[in-house]
Amino acid sequence: MTSTSRSTRRRDIWLLGIAVLVAAVLVGVLVVGMDDGDEPEATSGASTSAEPGMGATPATGPLGDLSRRAVDDPMALGAVDAPVVMIAFSDFRCPFCAQFSRETEPQLIDRYVDEGTLRIEWRDLPIFGEQSFDAARAGRAAAAQGKFWEFTHAVYADAPETGHADLTIDALEAYAQQAGVPDMERFTADATGTSFDSAITTDSDEAQSLGIPATPAFSVNGDPVLGAQPLSIFVDLIDTAAGA
Repeated sequence: MTSTSRSTRRRDIWLLGIAVLVAAVLVGVLVVGMDDGDEPEATSGASTSAEPGMGATPATGPLGDLSRRAVDDPMALGAVDAPVVMIAFSDFRCPFCAQFSRETEPQLIDRYVDEGTLRIEWRDLPIFGEQSFDAARAGRAAAAQGKFWEFTHAVYADAPETGHADLTIDALEAYAQQAGVPDMERFTADATGTSFDSAITTDSDEAQSLGIPATPAFSVNGDPVLGAQPLSIFVDLIDTAAGA
């Protein structure tokens, strides 16, 4: 199979995932609108394998296992051995990435990350120009000092609801200070240097190989989610993947 056909197949998977999500939302609306006597019988979710009395094996979707599970990864949240891993392909200038960060991510952390079910792994996908790449460098510069998520939340908390944030080096330094990055001289050197470029490009190449068309994009144990979808979509996928 050529690289072009593989990319096309991956893109078809993302489009199929979007269609499934839309169908799930419509089904949810219909179910809510039913009278109590019209409730459908429960049906089984994705198939899992388990011995009687044993926990279910986490399901894996069409994208396969994309997790890295690197110990002490500063750009990951949650236990390294969590049964469900959500990969988040994000751009610091993406307004919908900011929306996910502000509205959905905190609830997933409270509900799943803190109790060991979910691990979230960040992937850089800077698609909105040079400032996006600069911001990805800055994120990794903050990560090098243990302040990646604090930096991320500072950037996204201040992001516009539409359009793309103006992330100059001055702005990035201000967010780093807000995040509590201890060595600002080192941060600026790292954020304006090229030491992280290879890692950022690796993430972007992975996204391209998967046919990801936009940000934010997620993989929940291999099941694709595109966009800042409602919390219920992530809850359903995580519960199914965990065998709940």
